[in-house]
Amino acid sequence: MRRLLTVFLIPLAVLAASNGGHAATILFANITNAQENPPTVPTTSTGAPRPASFGTATFILNDAQTAMTFTAQIFNIDVTGTQTPDVNDNLAAAHIHAAANVAPGVNGPVVWGFFGAPFNDTTPDDSPNPAHVIPFATGVGGSFSGKWDAPEGNATTLAAQLQFILTGHAYINFHTTQFGGGEIRGLISVVTPEPSSIVLLGFGTMACIGCGWRSRARTRK
Repeated sequence: MRRLLTVFLIPLAVLAASNGGHAATILFANITNAQENPPTVPTTSTGAPRPASFGTATFILNDAQTAMTFTAQIFNIDVTGTQTPDVNDNLAAAHIHAAANVAPGVNGPVVWGFFGAPFNDTTPDDSPNPAHVIPFATGVGGSFSGKWDAPEGNATTLAAQLQFILTGHAYINFHTTQFGGGEIRGLISVVTPEPSSIVLLGFGTMACIGCGWRSRARTRK
């Protein structure tokens, strides 16, 4: 019985400790037209409506806080210039913006670029492909990935921007031919594990142990 408790409770203790200790930090952004300032309503070059553009991005800041990797997917933005016949949805550039005053509806400067200009994923270039984007095999859009290393930045560094990135004062932004200031953007937020999830896991584990004890007790009778 004591050994069984140890087997289940040690992982819980590790999980609780990791929740409060040093570890890689995960961040996320939900990217939409509505978050732009002002919000954007995509149209073709002739004024006809085109589908709303959107996407998501996930970021992982390493334990030492010296590099931040990311992956992103965007939809209904032409990432090659050949996915649709119209030019308005052509992707022009993509960046991370940050500043002390950045908030929903407030714009900030470019601090790191990963598509178009400025392009700052250079020390080293961590893109897995020469075009820095993998277009979707079907449909309009594509996937992006890269790593913001310590020496990189648009007249800044990752270390200088961490205070903003980790406190909700940064966003990822995709610029198109129609919307040079940005067609879709998403506020970057830290993904924080809920303490209640650890408690529920503990209760669930103890419940499973209890079920096992009761089952064995009935078997012995």
